[in-house]
Amino acid sequence: MKNLLPVLVLIAAGVCAAGFSAEFEGGLVWQARNDFRIPNNPEATEIDLVDLAGAGPVGAGRVFINWDPGYRHRLQITLAPLQIAESVELSEEAVFEGTVFPPGATDVVFKFNSWRVGYGYLFHEGESWRWRFGFTAKIRDAKISLEQENLYTEKTDLGFVPLLYLRGEYMFCPGTSFVLDFNGLAGGPGRAFDVSLKLSREISDRVSLLGGYRTIEGGADVESVYSFAWLNYAVLGLEARF
Repeated sequence: MKNLLPVLVLIAAGVCAAGFSAEFEGGLVWQARNDFRIPNNPEATEIDLVDLAGAGPVGAGRVFINWDPGYRHRLQITLAPLQIAESVELSEEAVFEGTVFPPGATDVVFKFNSWRVGYGYLFHEGESWRWRFGFTAKIRDAKISLEQENLYTEKTDLGFVPLLYLRGEYMFCPGTSFVLDFNGLAGGPGRAFDVSLKLSREISDRVSLLGGYRTIEGGADVESVYSFAWLNYAVLGLEARF
């Protein structure tokens, strides 16, 4: 233990010397599109959640943890849970994951949690503009379920999604900037995009307030599932730098 103490001290000193920041974001989410058919065959019913339940809004939040181990390097962890739970009225019979749901009151849950680790490299820094480019490793933790009084069926999906990352910051006056944040990739049977544009205002050397717009769009069209959603957020955030 005594031999490990100097090593732990050096690690702690390095961590403290490196730049850490955390951003806490909350807001309201509206559904522009949310339709699914599971499995993706003619026997299953395509269900339009926006048509059944309306656009919303519902509440959502996320957390970003940033670590800058070097001047141009940034690692980011993103925790972005999302769940939309609605009680709807089916006007006609629906077949979901092989289960037949008769017309009537039905509880629908759409869960789309996103857990990410990303890397961004600062490739441009000018008087007004800063740009980072990199990649994101995303774990998609998704579930869609239907439930009636004596029926319950769900489809879960836990998988890895690689994304490209781009971040641009434009400082138009001291302490105030626009921040564009992009994670996304399209190809094959699916796509995923998470894009935000926010205004950031420093209120102290270590704290900034942020507010703006975020949109998430994507889905998959494969044999086991057809599901596409487009979600629009109004967000407020607080960034703390350590």
